Amino acid sequence: RFICIYPAYLNNKKTIAEGRRIPIDKAVENPTSTEIQDVCAAVGFNVLLEKNKMYPREWNRDMQYRGRVRIQLKQDDGNPCLPQFPTRKSVMLYAAETIPKLKTRTQKMGGSDQNLQQGEGGKKGKGKKKK
Repeated sequence: RFICIYPAYLNNKKTIAEGRRIPIDKAVENPTSTEIQDVCAAVGFNVLLEKNKMYPREWNRDMQYRGRVRIQLKQDDGNPCLPQFPTRKSVMLYAAETIPKLKTRTQKMGGSDQNLQQGEGGKKGKGKKKK
């Protein structure tokens, strides 16, 4: 029994109509299918990443929004593979909770702050000079 998780399910930039399936306060900003795969594989799920699949409601065709993660939630006899994750919602909430703690996320946040500060400093003197 495999379930599908698209990045849109966990994205706090999306509305429920656009495909978000968890509360906005628990959702993540622009998660990728690779991040979802990393988080679920680390906890011990049997995970399959399908890079070229897209969420049908997703209008943006960028590579950032592509991908779908298939996770084996239950075994053939119907018992959950991991007892702490009995439902698909529990898996989505866990993934959304853990993605911000990934090393790639924490490094990106530190680097973007510096870039913003440098960008603001370079904007001085860009107006037209009066004669």
